[in-house]
Amino acid sequence: MDVSFLGGPQPQLGVGVVAPFDFALDRELWRWVPDDVSLHLTRTPFVPVEVSLDLARLVSEHETLQAAVQALCAVSPQVISYACTSGSFVGGVAGERAMCAAMAQAGEVPSLTTSGALLEALREIDARRIAVVTPYTKSVTDSLEDYLGEAGITVTGRAYLGLTRHIWKVPYRDVVDMARAAVVGAADALFISCTNLPTYDVIPQLEAELRMPVLSANQVTMWAALRAIGVYAVGPYQALLDPVARRGPAAMTGSGAGVPESRPGVTPEAAFAGPAAPLDGEVGDGIEPPPFLPEDPGPPPSV
Repeated sequence: MDVSFLGGPQPQLGVGVVAPFDFALDRELWRWVPDDVSLHLTRTPFVPVEVSLDLARLVSEHETLQAAVQALCAVSPQVISYACTSGSFVGGVAGERAMCAAMAQAGEVPSLTTSGALLEALREIDARRIAVVTPYTKSVTDSLEDYLGEAGITVTGRAYLGLTRHIWKVPYRDVVDMARAAVVGAADALFISCTNLPTYDVIPQLEAELRMPVLSANQVTMWAALRAIGVYAVGPYQALLDPVARRGPAAMTGSGAGVPESRPGVTPEAAFAGPAAPLDGEVGDGIEPPPFLPEDPGPPPSV
């Protein structure tokens, strides 16, 4: 069959992604990307360190980022994003800017990070007071709050899991429980941190329930990277991506109205510390279920 009439392939728009060595959610990133854009991923070298402030510093060293960017430039991406929240907030606002400068210098390509994309997204939706959910330990969560404070963002409530590994295995039900506990007081939005934490399918449910925009690390990373090349990210009913969604149930006046009361057995802050429950059918690491789950949680929330 003669296919010469088809011509050549359409011009490719490429987004380069530098991710930590333990990143496991490649497929989630792709879900925000339209069909005419390709993602080109590379990972930082393995280091035998659990998720911590030390690891965040190791995977964000300028030499490591520059080597990754140079490898990605072989396929000529239009923009490069560093997909790691903790690695890009651990050095504060100045550290994040220095990372972007180092990447841009290495590849002569516009560059951004997850934490920088978060601040850009918060400006986009005009959010200055936010609730925060993380899978991290307290020290890493504290560092995120310090970064946000330096940028003029107030954290109104937070919840964290205290994990140091296997973050990609956290089920949606745990993310939902944390979100419900973290949203206290008057928050303009909720941010779910860590690019290794699954969030794509849970965002619309949380926006409808909490009646506020919900941002996640992978979402803001893809939104900012695509926006940098003049492309819109895709996603079902997500306020950041769709201005119409901001005028629907997700739109809020900042009064905190519509926030559900905390459920029995669910408390913010340290009550969340501890490992997440293993996925259904998965063998755990000899640990008890996390203490924040209610004694009788009933069926998991629909996502």
